[in-house]
Amino acid sequence: MRTRLAALAGLLLAAFTLLAAEARAGYNACRPFGAKACLLPFPDNRLTVPDKHSVTGVRVHLPAAAMPVNVKGQRIGTGEYNRNDGFSPGGMIIIRIPGLDTSAAFVQNHLPSLTAMGRTYNRRQRLLLIDAATHRRVLIWAELDATPKLGDVNLLVHPGRNLLHGHRYVVVLRNLVGAHRERLRAPAWFAKARSAQPKRYARIRKTLSRAGVGRKGLYATWDFTVISRQSETGRMLAIRNDAFRRLGDKNLADGKPQGSAPKYTIDAVTDNPADNPELLRQVEGTITVPCYLNAPGCPPGARFHYSAKGKDATPTALPGNVIREKFYCNVPRAAASTPARISLYGHGLLGKPTEINAGNVQDMSQEHDFVFCATRWVGMSDEDLGNAANILGDLDLFPSLTDRLQQGVLDMLYLGRLMRSPHGLATNAAFRGASGRPLIDPSRLYYDGNSQGGIEGGITTAVAPDFARAVLGVSGMDYGGLLLARSVDFDSYLTILRSAYPDPSVRPLLYDLLQQLWDRSEPDGYAQYMTGHNLPGTPRHTVLMQIALGDHQVTDYAADTEARTIGAGRLCPSVARGRGRLLYGIPCVGALPYSGSAITYWDSGPKRVALPPLSDTPPRGKGPDPHEDPRSTRAARTQKSAFLAPDGKVVDVCGGRPCRTDVYNQVEAAPPTAGGVPPR
Repeated sequence: MRTRLAALAGLLLAAFTLLAAEARAGYNACRPFGAKACLLPFPDNRLTVPDKHSVTGVRVHLPAAAMPVNVKGQRIGTGEYNRNDGFSPGGMIIIRIPGLDTSAAFVQNHLPSLTAMGRTYNRRQRLLLIDAATHRRVLIWAELDATPKLGDVNLLVHPGRNLLHGHRYVVVLRNLVGAHRERLRAPAWFAKARSAQPKRYARIRKTLSRAGVGRKGLYATWDFTVISRQSETGRMLAIRNDAFRRLGDKNLADGKPQGSAPKYTIDAVTDNPADNPELLRQVEGTITVPCYLNAPGCPPGARFHYSAKGKDATPTALPGNVIREKFYCNVPRAAASTPARISLYGHGLLGKPTEINAGNVQDMSQEHDFVFCATRWVGMSDEDLGNAANILGDLDLFPSLTDRLQQGVLDMLYLGRLMRSPHGLATNAAFRGASGRPLIDPSRLYYDGNSQGGIEGGITTAVAPDFARAVLGVSGMDYGGLLLARSVDFDSYLTILRSAYPDPSVRPLLYDLLQQLWDRSEPDGYAQYMTGHNLPGTPRHTVLMQIALGDHQVTDYAADTEARTIGAGRLCPSVARGRGRLLYGIPCVGALPYSGSAITYWDSGPKRVALPPLSDTPPRGKGPDPHEDPRSTRAARTQKSAFLAPDGKVVDVCGGRPCRTDVYNQVEAAPPTAGGVPPR
């Protein structure tokens, strides 16, 4: 996969090289309320218009002339962004502050950072984010973008836990100083903003007053509205509800399969595959799922089909349009004695469902008697590689990824229903022994996924009607704000992106724009409902996150943000002394076994793995990647098995100490990733 991607990157790089000398996008001169259209700071309610039909009362209205342009002159369109009734709950806040663009200046301002998130609540803190509904400060941390040259550096502000849907927030910058403690003067655009929108700024001042924030020393302040739950999740819930109604199930909240099973065929059954000591049988089949994209069969590059034109319209299926996806199931030898528990398995980045054949997945299957079944994460699978490369060259194509990825979540839900339905796989001879004895127990379904399977498992869990317990391995959320820039996986993709959009200073804005749409199809938009505050028509779920300390591909900082957002506790002690700048604000779970949601860190050792860098860069040159170590550790699999059970609990499998992987402090190189692809 890496070889194919590198080849595509080379072709696109050659195509873009002749055009890369065109003028920069001009974001260094971006000034709100100036003569030239401007997107910074972002997000900002200046970029909305009133809308009495939206839940929040506003609608995003990005200025077309300010949208980034690639070297071919292709501008990102505003259409999909302007459907939203607010901004991302987890995306970055981006602003460029002349004078606060060096490490020395950042240190002088004592801003909240990854190593000092508690500064959020300091009485004289210079950077604040205030919830206008509660007038309370919100946990945040800030950093300077590490990639641009001096003068083009953005200040990036991240929520420590996701912001609440539908709430309005006020950003405050006050008493800022430069590297030599010289006072930074308020920018001219701030005065223009107050005079241009006096009613809005009167409301902002009222919020500041109630929060106990004075006007003296203000550098800048503005507000933004977070998208509503309805606007964020409406598409995914609409296609889920319609697809399950077609099966005859109109009450998904009860967690009980009703109606018929999805249509499927069994295409191949292999007994005793290659004399495998762990597998009794491998089953291949095809499942039929309603397709809600605008092309027959839901191919890569297709977009949602809408029957209505309103901005809050939800997708509909063209008559007769379906997607037929292959699925794969592995039956362990243990199932010959006791019917196996059944679980969906989520594969990694741009990968294949045949990842269930990886050694660690087979080990889990046989050691703990699980039948795992998997299908493609369409939208981000091996067959989407070409579309992903095209998108990086022209980000106006990005909605095709997020639309198809929601279809992929639906495909996974349908496979889950097929596994759990009393009319589904349990009735098929492929899942019965020689005497007709059942090999699977369909009474409960579970979920287990790693990397991209852990990430996309988050949104799948939040909307799942058929399983209540999920293990999210080496997971996180917020591709645009946290995952892309900090992942070694993105290096090859970045080659294409920076050829098409060569100005490094605009890159955070590009990522943040993408996140406004990506939220529809990844857990950043759904985490608030993953383990509580259930989405409409959805049962409650409980989650176990297993994280690799120092992960090179899915940053630990994204895992912590997800854990705080879903309300997970942590097993204590969580990490060894000297290994712990993580987990701020995540409480210990107390007595074990624990019945709630939790996060556990797995350490491969300081002689093997370094802590993740504090900058928005990947952990290059930091030793072998521990990304696959937790799932390859016997104790971690035992912990998963104890959790994925009818009365499942989070248990201590590490003897009251921080958890170590089976390769703790081994000095040999880490094993290659499955299939040569980052299974992320």
